[in-house]
Amino acid sequence: MKNYNYTFLLSISLVAALGGLLFGYDWVVIGGAKPFYEIYFGISDSPALQGWAMSSALVGCVAGAAVAGKLADTYGRRPLLIAAAVLFSLSAIGTGASETFNIFIVWRIIGGIGIGVASTISPLYIAEIAPQETRGLFVSINQLTVVIGILAAQITNMLITEVIPTGYSHAQILASWNGQTGWRWMFWAGFFPAVLFFLLMFLIPESPRYLAKKDNQNSAEDTLAKIGGIDYAREELSKIKETFTHESEKTDFKILFDKKAFSILIIGIVLAAFQQWCGINIIFNYAQEIFVSAGYSINDLFMNIVITGSINLVFTLVAMGTVDKLGRKKLMLFGSGALAVIYALLGYFYYTNVTGFPLLLLVLLAIAIYAMSLAPITWVILSEIFPNRIRGVAMSIATFALWIASAILVQTFPIFNNYLGTSGTFWLYGIICALGFLFVFRKLPETKNKSLEEIEELMAADQSKHIQ
Repeated sequence: MKNYNYTFLLSISLVAALGGLLFGYDWVVIGGAKPFYEIYFGISDSPALQGWAMSSALVGCVAGAAVAGKLADTYGRRPLLIAAAVLFSLSAIGTGASETFNIFIVWRIIGGIGIGVASTISPLYIAEIAPQETRGLFVSINQLTVVIGILAAQITNMLITEVIPTGYSHAQILASWNGQTGWRWMFWAGFFPAVLFFLLMFLIPESPRYLAKKDNQNSAEDTLAKIGGIDYAREELSKIKETFTHESEKTDFKILFDKKAFSILIIGIVLAAFQQWCGINIIFNYAQEIFVSAGYSINDLFMNIVITGSINLVFTLVAMGTVDKLGRKKLMLFGSGALAVIYALLGYFYYTNVTGFPLLLLVLLAIAIYAMSLAPITWVILSEIFPNRIRGVAMSIATFALWIASAILVQTFPIFNNYLGTSGTFWLYGIICALGFLFVFRKLPETKNKSLEEIEELMAADQSKHIQ
């Protein structure tokens, strides 16, 4: 293995991954504020407005993901991450300071745009600066910070919330510190890491692959030399330049519809959608109910949420330790296959009215498996498989598909649950996981220990075989 400057690599990866931390925090913090802002804005009796408050950020996510890739290919990865930091900062302050429901929604959408941009560009940037031997580990840092952001939001909500006595009316909750100010501080707390993200982004370099694409060879070589020395820099730069030799940067969208590139794009879109449609959101929907059935008090809800967040964190660390050893494909197959089995069992338990500890054990196991497989590894694969010339745009399209899939999931879950019942819904997502297993087995080549340029050749050759 080459002698890389891992201190430099880790520092710039952690800065870029702060986008993931803010993504996780902003996505989850609203759950703790929900019981209080609903009363404050007078929407406690309107399921439609309650749903809009929770899902409005998805509108921003879709919009942010839709434009992030093309803008990153035009202006660079770093300016887009700086813009995301600004959006997170504004959203944190604005959401917490909102006095009307409509203004609250506007700031949530702005925060969602930040999520869409960060979820697209942070893993992309890290993949483009990391050496091939440890790229999976470094890209997984972004998912680790997402999980840390989720856990931080859960702990922040728990610490800020003052105990509400049983039997308090809506009027009493509204008049309490939680109802007037506490929920605001849940959002405001996100301002501090957002400002830190903004300031630190000015200290890290632009992606060398973007610099090479823009014919800024000297700066690209300088950054690569800091990572692995001058010989590594010249070797990598030579490989990178070969991928741009025959194509103009202005042909990005035309290249997307080339048969080989389009086939790779379809793989990315399917994997992105599958990460959302694998059913883990059902687990989180039922987590509270399952904790209660296992004997936990509803008053322990915040602590129970922190338990699930902690499991998420621990097993994301497991993924980081195995992704470059076992490989991407094996972990994706393990995750999709294991979840299919767990959903089959959960469906059976609900069908036969089994409750309590067996259900709780399966739920925690499903969260652990998702955290060490589909959650981080999907982002690693998406950051790797697209050709250099179109990586930003293709990553943007795949992330756009991920957020659209998430929005569809949120909308269709109650429908499936109503018509199929809890057992049928789990079985449905078990079937989706089984289909995902088959797709990964047949369509996804292994990409561990390969440079991005080698992966580009591998994917092109693999898709040529399928096309023929």
